[in-house]
Amino acid sequence: MKINHMKIDPGMTTLQLIEQMGKSGVLGAGRMYRATELLAEVISDEETTVFLSIAGPMVPGGLRKIIRDLIADGHVDVVITSGANLTHDLLETFGGSHYREHDETDEELCQMGMGRIGDVYTKAQDFEVFEKKISTLLEEIAQKNNQLNIREFITEIGNSIQDPESIICTAAEKNVPIYAPGIIDSMLGLQLWMFTQENQLTLDAPGDMHELSDIVYSSKKVATVILGGGLPKHYALASNILTGGVDAAIQVTLDRSEAGSLGGAPLEEAKSWAKAKCGSKLVTVIGDATIIFPLMVAGAREKLDK
Repeated sequence: MKINHMKIDPGMTTLQLIEQMGKSGVLGAGRMYRATELLAEVISDEETTVFLSIAGPMVPGGLRKIIRDLIADGHVDVVITSGANLTHDLLETFGGSHYREHDETDEELCQMGMGRIGDVYTKAQDFEVFEKKISTLLEEIAQKNNQLNIREFITEIGNSIQDPESIICTAAEKNVPIYAPGIIDSMLGLQLWMFTQENQLTLDAPGDMHELSDIVYSSKKVATVILGGGLPKHYALASNILTGGVDAAIQVTLDRSEAGSLGGAPLEEAKSWAKAKCGSKLVTVIGDATIIFPLMVAGAREKLDK
């Protein structure tokens, strides 16, 4: 089959552009097309349970509303993320923001009370508000129940806030569980630790696996969409070992495979661990998820609306 060179027409839609990518070859453009096609397939299949794994600064990087909308529209059934993304979601719920276009040096930023995440900036005063607000929520949660698994803890937070743009709040409203196995490694986790110095609140991390195993065993098929790598990626794939692995997976990552890291591992490697089934549909797109994922979602949504 010959490669067709991409043709850009005035007024073409996102899906039309991605379809042109699909005709052009098997490099990054071809992978982008196949990932979009697979995303549309799995989110439209009522028999498929969709896991969304989120690592890296996806909320401060601008994907908050895209993720929230996927949850609100019933396209995601399980979320697995880092504690940092939960922290940044709550930072905005509590009135804070993420900022761009600062030219100061890192030393100057520190003196200004600004923190840097690549090209994204945060204000220390926003985190001060976050600390006060989350401390109040922790007190309210502990008074009701001081022993929870991590998912229950996150759901309690979601039920305690009112923000239609929040990932945590929307997931609680839609009964979509959020799992954060590394929650302690975040500002939210730090505040939790500080709270437990004088108060009783215990999170049962293994308790999450009881729920996850029930979800996996009750699912006819499982697909996982992986943004970045790290612990969320492994948790999403490893929880499906119980049934021989996922049926489909999409990975968007900048990590490389040469070092043997999980984040850079090709999805095909998961078959050797029974984290992905033999014959499963797997697509890896190498690149920045804050660029690629919005295009994939726009293309998939357009395809479903046809």
